Amino acid sequence: MRVLRFLRPEKFVFAEEYVIFLFSTIFQADLGGILTQTGWVARGVLLLLLLFSIISWAMILQNLVMFGRIRRQSNQFLRLFRATRGVANPQALASAGSPFASVYAAGYRELQSQVGGVSSNPHPPKLKSLQAVTVSMQLASADEVRRVEKGMSWLATTGSVTPFIGLFGTVWGIIDAFAGLGSAGAASLRAVAPGIAEALVTTAAGLAAAIPAVIFYNQFLQNVRDLAQRLDTFTLEVTAQVEKMFN
Repeated sequence: MRVLRFLRPEKFVFAEEYVIFLFSTIFQADLGGILTQTGWVARGVLLLLLLFSIISWAMILQNLVMFGRIRRQSNQFLRLFRATRGVANPQALASAGSPFASVYAAGYRELQSQVGGVSSNPHPPKLKSLQAVTVSMQLASADEVRRVEKGMSWLATTGSVTPFIGLFGTVWGIIDAFAGLGSAGAASLRAVAPGIAEALVTTAAGLAAAIPAVIFYNQFLQNVRDLAQRLDTFTLEVTAQVEKMFN
């Protein structure tokens, strides 16, 4: 209460008007005009954030197309595989680009190496090692998961690093604001506005690069986990069919 007694009401009004005028000046100003007033450090920060953002969006669009294609091809392959009700030749099944097709082809090759081919013989040769077929499919499944994970590390790096890059630009802009205040020799809004605008622009650029990367990284990570789980389930399904036919 004693502190508030010494603060006059007109000083509160001045501070409020100062903040309102500052933010209205920043947000109503032309972005191009703000960029022309920024220093070389801030421009370097913005250029680096733009590079992160462009590469991240390219990977986001690429992964969206890839996961959509995988989903369509995998559903088609599983529908055809389950319609055969047996161990069919992979060439007879469509959607060769599906991860399920690659996993199934790996298991089928191991099966052929043991029994010398799958035929309609009512007494097929006995399977030597079902575990070998399972391992071959699991290795192929791991390779497919690693293949679809490419580019995920860049999104994770973008989501974790770009806010700090923007924060560096924020700190540098505040330093410029105080430097301009010292050069002017008086507490003037015109002296600190360019530095504050520079700080806010770099902060916004860092968040604009990080937020989409984090959102799509979590989405793609969930897609990869779902694919890995489905491939494991498919491996068990195929080995069950093989055991039923050859044991």
